[in-house]
Amino acid sequence: MTKHNVLRTRFAPSPTGLLHLGNVYSALQCEAWAKENRAELLLRIEDIDYMRCKAEFTQQIMDDLTWLGIAFDEEPSFQSSRLALYKNALDTLIDKGVLYPCFCTRKDIQETTIRHGSLDNYPKTCLTLSSEDIRILKQSKPFSWRLNTHAVQSMLGDSQYWLNGCQEKVLFQVSEIGDVIIGRKDIQYSYHLAVVVDDAAQGITHVIRGEDLKSSTPAHRILQQLLGYDSPLYIHHGLLMQTTDEKLSKSKQAFALKALREQGLTLIEVRNRLKNLTPP
Repeated sequence: MTKHNVLRTRFAPSPTGLLHLGNVYSALQCEAWAKENRAELLLRIEDIDYMRCKAEFTQQIMDDLTWLGIAFDEEPSFQSSRLALYKNALDTLIDKGVLYPCFCTRKDIQETTIRHGSLDNYPKTCLTLSSEDIRILKQSKPFSWRLNTHAVQSMLGDSQYWLNGCQEKVLFQVSEIGDVIIGRKDIQYSYHLAVVVDDAAQGITHVIRGEDLKSSTPAHRILQQLLGYDSPLYIHHGLLMQTTDEKLSKSKQAFALKALREQGLTLIEVRNRLKNLTPP
């Protein structure tokens, strides 16, 4: 699906809040890598979650990135304009038999998890539903689409890997991924599906993102294989910490760049602050 013969990476903020210093640090990591490797740098606005994303945040993000002086090689792209691509990918996975409908609510999952002593993985409650049960439930209950890791194991094998920035193999097992949601009940398409489709459509060769997304990489690699996409290399940088164990987050409006600009901080001062906050 890649149409480009050049190195490409992307900065992909979600407009669910203001850009904070953690986001800025990630953007500057992408910019530095692109300059060092003479690669193209793209801006992708991940606005697929129409329930949480707001136009005013999108505009502020664009203003902040302009103020930072980061030059992108193309006009910004928006996930909200690519819904047809996500639908096609979701339909492909359904046709391959690697997804199954899940009717569980969060409360259902929480109660089942407590009862069975599970940790993070969905306990596969809906995996064993009969076709008749599914037909009846679909008539009255909303549902998501989950990855059927048993089916994926049969198709691809359990032992898999993704490649880091040095093209070294990082091994993982399909059975460890869990039956993650690929098609959501509310907004139809999950982050996992959208980002994989986007990276393939845009010819992204290197994904540069925070360590907090490293755990998602195995699921992304599996989706790439199932959809016949090339897989980029992955570089996961450290996170700026608000305390010794708490990363900077939009939910706390932590160190919002807009607020720092309004306080009169210059670009040099912001960069110096980032230098002092750089992960060890």
